[in-house]
Amino acid sequence: MLPLDDKLRIGIQTIHRRADADWLPRIDQLVSLVQLVERSGYDSLWVGDHIAFAVPILDPLLQLAQAAIVSRKLTLGTSVYLLPLRHAVPVAKQVSTLDHLTEGRLIFGVGVGGEFPKEYQASGVPREQRGARLSEAIPLLRRLWSGEPVTHEGRYYGSFGDVAMRPPARQPGGPPIWTAGRTPPALRRTGRLADGWLSYVVTPEMYRDALTTIEQAAHEAGRTLSRFSTGHLLFTRIDDTYEQALDAATETLSVRYAMDFRRPAQRYCALGPPAQIAEKIHEFHAAGLRHVILDLIGPYEQREDQVARFAAEAMPLLRDLTGR
Repeated sequence: MLPLDDKLRIGIQTIHRRADADWLPRIDQLVSLVQLVERSGYDSLWVGDHIAFAVPILDPLLQLAQAAIVSRKLTLGTSVYLLPLRHAVPVAKQVSTLDHLTEGRLIFGVGVGGEFPKEYQASGVPREQRGARLSEAIPLLRRLWSGEPVTHEGRYYGSFGDVAMRPPARQPGGPPIWTAGRTPPALRRTGRLADGWLSYVVTPEMYRDALTTIEQAAHEAGRTLSRFSTGHLLFTRIDDTYEQALDAATETLSVRYAMDFRRPAQRYCALGPPAQIAEKIHEFHAAGLRHVILDLIGPYEQREDQVARFAAEAMPLLRDLTGR
């Protein structure tokens, strides 16, 4: 069995974006959201990543650098950083720096994306190389984060010798690397290389099966894990009725992903009154989830209300899992 924590942790995926292209972020709004998340008793704050997306989105590493100034308590993470779009060596320096700026509270969630092919075209990276690039990048990051001289012979990130990136990362060995993905190759990569797994748009049954695949891959790679982290980005909407929540989720996610999201919302989201949402999270916990990351969907103007309402009405229903 994968060595999992007992307690559930609850995070918030920030949505510093809205549907209109003319939106400009106000610093006081970004700061107040981070303060609200901490004040409401959440464990962590997460940001997504895209070069080009259906709605405006900010750079994740810069957002977290700002959040680290506002909160010195929250764990901060990327969910997920599309590492294959960039060269791994300068990313190693950026993330190591961010590990210091967050005082060692950083989780580096990475993935390959691919659902928006133009991102890869614009970055000059063949889309079909994204999995192989990630597999080469992960061990290279860890070696560079050590601060020791590194020699590398790789297909995608060049050949170099005796490069010492200093200072080393704040956390010993560098920030934990959690990988995303639902396909068998992605799950096997997680088992071979990662410290944790991040998923989205899966059911609890799919989640349980995926952890079995990850565990098998780790065993085949000869890894002895003392700890493994499991996360899930859960699209969530609290409302008085399931139907109201479904309508709000469908509208938001259809714009975000440029497709009709009603049927996926019915299958993958946690929607409705607090008790229904808590029940869904309990199902995921039974399947092996230990860090739920809530993407509280709906109109942009309601995001802070959703953060506060989940904390007040749903979080108490999860005390048996969180230990609070």
